[in-house]
This record gives sequence, C-alpha cells and structure tokens, in this order.
Amino acid sequence: MSATSPAVAPILDVADPAFSITAPEVHAARERSWYATTPYGIAVLRYDEMSRLIKHPKLRQGSVAWPAHNGVTEGPFARWWASWILNKEGAEHHRLRRLMNPAFSPKLIGGLVPRFQALASELIDGFSAPDQCEFVSEFAEPYAARVIAIMLGIPEEEWPIIARESVTIGLAMGVTLREDLPQIEDALARLYAYCDALIADRRKNPGDDFVTALVNASREEDGRLSDTELRDAMVLLIFGGFDTTRNQLGLAMQTFSRHLDQWALLAERPELGRAAVEEVMRVNPTVRWVTREVLEDFEFEGLELTAGTTVHLYSESAGTDPRVFTGGFDITAERKPHFGFGGGAHHCLGHFVARSDMSEALPLLARRMPDIRILAGDSWLPDSGNTGPVRLPIGFTPAS
Repeated sequence: MSATSPAVAPILDVADPAFSITAPEVHAARERSWYATTPYGIAVLRYDEMSRLIKHPKLRQGSVAWPAHNGVTEGPFARWWASWILNKEGAEHHRLRRLMNPAFSPKLIGGLVPRFQALASELIDGFSAPDQCEFVSEFAEPYAARVIAIMLGIPEEEWPIIARESVTIGLAMGVTLREDLPQIEDALARLYAYCDALIADRRKNPGDDFVTALVNASREEDGRLSDTELRDAMVLLIFGGFDTTRNQLGLAMQTFSRHLDQWALLAERPELGRAAVEEVMRVNPTVRWVTREVLEDFEFEGLELTAGTTVHLYSESAGTDPRVFTGGFDITAERKPHFGFGGGAHHCLGHFVARSDMSEALPLLARRMPDIRILAGDSWLPDSGNTGPVRLPIGFTPAS
C-alpha cells in the first residue's frame, strides 16, 4: 500500500546501504517538497509537517513493521521487537508506561549525577595518550555501558557484557538486519539470561535501584509487570540506553569538532551542558528517523495517505529545516523542540537518563579536551535509522 499525490515528489532510495540521510540530495529534496517517496513509503522532510504527523491520531507507531520490512517475521528477535513498549498502542501502551514511569523518575536518576561526573573524569584520566584518544572504545562505550550498570545496581566491571551484546543487537537497526539475524538472536539470548538472573536476585535482595523499582512496580488498576514484561523491558533499557548514549556522544564530538567556538564556550560555561545536548540532537541525532504507520486513509497537505503506508519522519532534516531554524549551531539559542527522542505518546521513556548522563559528560570533555579534531581512521554505521561512530580517533590539545 502506498501514498499517492497529484504532485511529483522527490524519490529517495533509502534501502540502498550507501544512502545517507544527511546527504545534500535529502536537503535539496526538502526544498522541493515537504515529503519524498521511498521504497518503504514516504519520508517527511520538514519540521512543521513532522511536528503534526508525529502525534497524528491516524498514525500509529510504525517501528513494529521494521523486521517484516526486512523479511524477519518470526523467531526470538521478532517476538522481542513486538514486545517493546514503543511498539504497543492504546490501553496496553498506557498500562506499561504507567508501571515503568516511576523507575525513570528524575529523583532516582538525579541522585546518580555525581557518579556520572566521577565516571567521566576517570575515563578521561585513563586515556592512553595525553593528546589523542579513540573516543568510542576509550570513552563513549565504557561511559554508556557503565551508566547502565550504575542504574541497574550491578558491578561496573560487568560493563563489557552490556556493551558487547548491545552493539550486536544494534545491528538490527540497519538495513542488513536479515543477514545479521543469527548473531543478533545469539546476543538477545545472552541478555535474556543475564536479565532473568538479575530479576531473580532483586526479588530476593531488593535495593535502591532501577531493577528493584521495576520489579516492585504495581498499581491497583494495572497489576504488576509479568516476568516476560520485566525481562523485555530490561533488555530494551540496556540496549536502548547504551546505544543512544554511545552513538550520541560520538555524534556530539563530530559536531563540536566543526564548531570549536561552541566547544570552548561549553568548557567555560558547563551549565550549558543540557542545552548542548539539545542542540546536538537537533542537528545530528543518532535516531535519524522516527517511524509511523497509517491506520486509515486520510489526506494530509494534499497527499492521500492509504492505510498501511510507512511514514518515516526525518529528524535531522526537520531539525535543520531553514524555515524554522536559523543562525547555525548555537548552544545558547532558544529553539523549538527537536525530535531526537521521538514525540507524542511514544516519546522516549528514558529521555531523562540520556539527557542527564550526556549533559554531565560533554562539559567535562570540553574542559579536558580543547581544540578537538577528528583524526584519520574514523568509521561509521550507515547514515540511516540509528547511526553513530564505530571508531572515532580524536586529537586535542592537552588541558593545562
């Protein structure tokens, strides 16, 4: 099923592994039309249309169809993907969200901020060279994984387990999902076993941590989370929390390396850490598109959308739309909200965690790593779906 319109829209070959969602052709398409057609459906390219469609009542969360788009319709991965709160709708979505919300409370996360700061300083102190680092392996990956370990109340030295399995599951976000499925399902099985053991331990030995809050989550009208719901939610937290923070920190370094005046400003004014996270996620989000599916036929801005059509909302294209955003990259500017954490009923449940850990890390990095520059040898995930660096060598002037 497809979208039809009397106008001839630009065409983007998103299914090509070499496609780049931030390429000039996408921005050129944005100037021709508010949408483009793709092998999956349509791509929404402008801010105003994205802000309306992301919460449109005739669209549902569309990520649920991603495995099927890639020929994966059964098996452990397909079942886990379908279990995500992100992929639930209506009463079931609201029930899960009400039960999980307390575990993500600002009070619980806010108490961990001093540990985030200490962790960031420890990792920078441990760089193997005084004037350069391989940012992914020396900072972004251990920082993201150890933040999750801190939240879960597990020993931080177990962070390689979180990192290794999450990196493998992250392959599911790319267009090579079908080829990567065997190793993805192996990683999923190992994380399932890890989470089952953790849940069993917290039932016997409750603590003041995220896992205990989830295990104890209960509401009279909603009951409790089942063992399967607990396990699925925890695996999603481990994967989603790690993947988002690791990738977004790398993308932040890429962005600031192109705007060294803003990097120096962040070093001088660490209170701008939260604003820096928001500005980076506006122009260079790890979540390159947000997916919706048309529930019933309707017309939008002259375009007939038929039930079943996949609608990809391009967050980078919308976040850099010149109709809305002017003045370039500026961490002091007042901006409209970005879509890096989605929007509407499916706004990311863990957004406060990601915002908190990154807003503590970035000012410390800016202060300790002046004059950053990307060195030769960087490599990146495909620039579609969820993206970020695989390897990111960075040079800097040692702080005096």
